[in-house]
Amino acid sequence: MNDILVTGATGNVGRQVVDQLLDSGAAVRALVREPASAALPAGATVVGGDLSEPDGLVEALPGIGSAFLIWPFLTTEGAPAVLAALARHARRIVYLSSSGVDDHAARQTDPINQLHADMERLVKASGVEWSVLRSDTIASNTRGWAAQIRTTQAVRGPGIAATAVIHERDVAAVAARVLTEPGHAAATYVLTGPEVLSRAEQVQLIGEAIGRPLRFEELPLQVAREQMLADGRPPALVEALLDSAVARPASDAVTATVQEITGAPARTFRSWAREHADEFL
Repeated sequence: MNDILVTGATGNVGRQVVDQLLDSGAAVRALVREPASAALPAGATVVGGDLSEPDGLVEALPGIGSAFLIWPFLTTEGAPAVLAALARHARRIVYLSSSGVDDHAARQTDPINQLHADMERLVKASGVEWSVLRSDTIASNTRGWAAQIRTTQAVRGPGIAATAVIHERDVAAVAARVLTEPGHAAATYVLTGPEVLSRAEQVQLIGEAIGRPLRFEELPLQVAREQMLADGRPPALVEALLDSAVARPASDAVTATVQEITGAPARTFRSWAREHADEFL
């Protein structure tokens, strides 16, 4: 059996993909920057590598059959070389994209969705079988609010359109099926949670989970920019996030894709908040 390569294997989604692939009996190769500190399950083969250095992937790729690709950069620079390296070994690439990508738009609404649209085109042109998972906002992103919640009664940040927040385990469950089952070639799946939630509603549900009243306070863009920079986020990332917050159109889209592929309904954000309550205390 060829290994399934999981990139971003120590991240919120990648770690879940590793776990669920192992549960299915698949042979998993986890690509990480620092193998010594990866702390992944014993069943996974941990290999060192960095997507920013395609030449360094030579030893990590032989013997893989499929690859789960999370692109962690703000541009596609370097992506053609990485995809070419993957294509020399893998028969299938599953790419984690964004539900905000619009196939009918000449240009996407913001830099992050444009990046994903550009990456999708590169993946499809790679010469190997491909599948694209367009995920809505992932619940674990709210971990970025933990410091504020521990010390105040409020989460302060830029406003952003409500979205059907999805549990990262559901994204991983779909990824594991698509990576191990036939019938998903050239498929694009839009993955959402079961309900559309504003940031204020997400904060309220975290408050319920930890037993404290919390509120969301929308900040003017310039104030939000100053706060994010003071937190140590790279300037390019700050601008991309703010552009996304301003440009993201409202959407009430909720799909049944998680249940259709996995056989189980998508988990609610309320359940995610209860599972992770200790992280906010």
